[in-house]
Amino acid sequence: MKCLLSLAAVACLALLAETPAKYEMTTYVVGFFHRGPNWTARETDETRRIQEGHLANFRKLADAGRLIVAGPFSDNGELRGMLIFKLDSVDEARRLMDADPALKAGRLTLELHPWFAAAGLRVDPPKPAAP
Repeated sequence: MKCLLSLAAVACLALLAETPAKYEMTTYVVGFFHRGPNWTARETDETRRIQEGHLANFRKLADAGRLIVAGPFSDNGELRGMLIFKLDSVDEARRLMDADPALKAGRLTLELHPWFAAAGLRVDPPKPAAP
């Protein structure tokens, strides 16, 4: 009897091991920033002002729960950075980004794509500053 129960347990474990995990999927919008026609590596008062507005736009979208993550690439290439929105449409993402100072100034261009991936992507909130 013990042998039969052991065989049944092994068979159940084998079946569980063969059952693929199921992920809940959802649609995001992923964007890639490229150097725009007015891009320059030179830092001026104007480029600093544009960058501050660019980052403020990200904070506003993140606070509204629409932007999951954004950041630059560190290889200093033509591809400048990326972002991921929790949105259903590229059109909505484009509308949200229309006011971005870096795009308006032509420092960057933005390529947007719908992206189907596992639900629940998130970023941990910032940790409080050390005293």
